[in-house]
Amino acid sequence: MSDEERRDSLADQAAAWVPPWERPAPPKPAPIPADAPPDPDPDPEPTPADAAPTPAEQSRPEILDTSRPQGTGTLQDRDMAGGLGAGATAGGPAASTISGENGAGGVTGKRGRRRVAPAPEPAPELDDAELRGALEAILLVVDEPVSELTLAQVLEQRPERVGPMLDEIAAGYTAAGHGFELRRAAGGWRLYTRPEYAGYVERFVLDGQSVRLTQAALETLAVIAYKQPVTRSRISAIRGVNCDGVIRTLVLRGLVEECGAEPDSGAFLYRTTTMFLEKLGLNSVADLPPLAPFLPDDVEELADATR
Repeated sequence: MSDEERRDSLADQAAAWVPPWERPAPPKPAPIPADAPPDPDPDPEPTPADAAPTPAEQSRPEILDTSRPQGTGTLQDRDMAGGLGAGATAGGPAASTISGENGAGGVTGKRGRRRVAPAPEPAPELDDAELRGALEAILLVVDEPVSELTLAQVLEQRPERVGPMLDEIAAGYTAAGHGFELRRAAGGWRLYTRPEYAGYVERFVLDGQSVRLTQAALETLAVIAYKQPVTRSRISAIRGVNCDGVIRTLVLRGLVEECGAEPDSGAFLYRTTTMFLEKLGLNSVADLPPLAPFLPDDVEELADATR
């Protein structure tokens, strides 16, 4: 066959080609009677829709075979339907297929189905007795004050329940006269021994060994506590002696730390640490006792004399 005859044949086949959605539906098979003998040849004759595609159909890969039930085609067929939908008429098979795949109902294909993870179930709320026991167990093993928010997160309970329960536990320890108490310190809660039993605790812990701060260290620590943040030069001016060595000792023991620099001079600033509040049993530096009762009566005269 020459090239001209082949082109004419392909042109004739393309002109005679009928889109799948315009083809007549295949006839339904007649119902088989119950007493009919079995069919020796179970394979039915291929219908025109199942017949092999013509060369013209093979040359058009974008055609969607709508003879398949919707939702059973491959992913490539559904993608082809999306490209054909722009040229199909409104309400046609291609448009309805696209609407069923990507319409208001969302993706319905097996591969394109969107899955939503189920929301986690809220933690069960503990009763008062169990919440009290859980808080006591945690507070017994902590090595530093723990905040109410941290306790609520660990126990998966509302913070509104944890705060009143801690107050109730602290009041119960005080009323029962235990040798320990629960109190706020450094922004959190922790168990402490009662001050009236400090001598017995000191005797057991120290066992004859005493590690105390020197008088110079105590004076420097007091200046930092009441004047913080404060520079080394300011501390030395208040005490009247050089405090560099004492400040290094306080920093090594974790009672004092650096907190930036002074904008004008660039000198380091110092303040007390959380450990300082723990050792003194204070919740914040605002709980420090006032200095007014400890000042001499002629403090104004002394201040004028130093100017």
